[in-house]
Amino acid sequence: MKAMLDLVARHKAGEACGIYSVCSAHPLVISATFRHALKKGAEVTLIEATCNQVNQDGGYTGMTPEVFRNFVYALADKAGLVRERVLLGGDHLGPNPWTNMSAEEAMKKADVLIEQYVAAGFRKIHADCSMSCADDPVPLPEETIARRAARLIAIAEATQKRVGGEPCVYVIGTEVPVPGGAAEDLPELEVTHPEAALNTVETHRRIFAEAGIADAWPRVVGTVVQPGVEFDHHKVIDYDRTKAVALSRALNDQANLVFEAHSTDYQTPEALKALVEDHFAILKVGPGVTFALREAYWALDAIEREWLGEAKASQFRKVAIERMTAEPRNWAKYYHSTGDALKFDLQYSLSDRIRYYWPDALITAAQEVMFDNLADNPPPLALISQYLPFAYAAVRSEGLPLDPSNLVMAHIGAALDAYYIACTPEASVTSPEFIDA
Repeated sequence: MKAMLDLVARHKAGEACGIYSVCSAHPLVISATFRHALKKGAEVTLIEATCNQVNQDGGYTGMTPEVFRNFVYALADKAGLVRERVLLGGDHLGPNPWTNMSAEEAMKKADVLIEQYVAAGFRKIHADCSMSCADDPVPLPEETIARRAARLIAIAEATQKRVGGEPCVYVIGTEVPVPGGAAEDLPELEVTHPEAALNTVETHRRIFAEAGIADAWPRVVGTVVQPGVEFDHHKVIDYDRTKAVALSRALNDQANLVFEAHSTDYQTPEALKALVEDHFAILKVGPGVTFALREAYWALDAIEREWLGEAKASQFRKVAIERMTAEPRNWAKYYHSTGDALKFDLQYSLSDRIRYYWPDALITAAQEVMFDNLADNPPPLALISQYLPFAYAAVRSEGLPLDPSNLVMAHIGAALDAYYIACTPEASVTSPEFIDA
């Protein structure tokens, strides 16, 4: 992970550079990310999987770390992006999927999890042991969190030495909601106190030394804090840099550490740029890009019905809503509305629980019919402009074929533009490149 170490060194030297991490297992999202990276000339592209998405039991994607790696690399190959420019990360790696077990049982599962991630080639590792297991107090003491994280990082270090390849870089801390985002409506957030952030760093540093893994400390590149950004079902809490001044400065004396900001989805381009300038140099995005995927799908459904008529249309959107209604397990504990309000949340909630349903066999079949219909009967540019203006701009400026996949990826790419601009010092949110992208 020399690329990550170099990036952090540049940032600590005063360059307002950063990197964004796309956390998704959807092939069109990942492909769009790779296409966007090639278009912008990005040196590296960071793709991450969470412990819930991908684990030794398959996670909700059905993929183990090795399967996910092969899946991502195959998409990179197809996009023409060399694998050396693809960085793989593991997010919230720890006992979270197994918190119904005792702490020791859950940690044994986490031991296997982190070994499989590192053995598969994941080299950016967020060790997150902040969650309480069945026999734990709530909340967990900082000391316990750090000792469990050190246990996992010791396994990661040993695994890397066994399998070879670049040494891992690590992220610690987790002042954010559990993987998947906030479950309820959020009040105003409290920014992490600088003293708390530094206590997390110093506790981990001390315990790393006690655990015999002090050699790994210079490769701890980030710590997760709460800069005051989050989203729930219907609203976004925007970054207010005036409230994070003290936190922003907290790591000034830490030679190798920057902040990692989670839940940056739906932040404005100006807010993302400010986050990176304020040393939140690693930006995480997940639902923000899958929300863009859903927007593109719904637009294609509207184009298909308007262009081909209801009788010939795939009814993709209708099928997706019906499947979510019939199988509520992935949203029932998050959405508590009823009637029309529930129908709205199923489709438009910013938490984007619909992303769990795209692999459903019936939804996939309807999507394929919709894509085939529009590929065989390309819609006029006027309809594309009406429903997918960003994709229309890409088709016009880049000469892209009027293929549904191209239209979806162009729309997702527009959502990634703000992240690229935020992480690129010479770029501006008012530059022609951003406005025309």
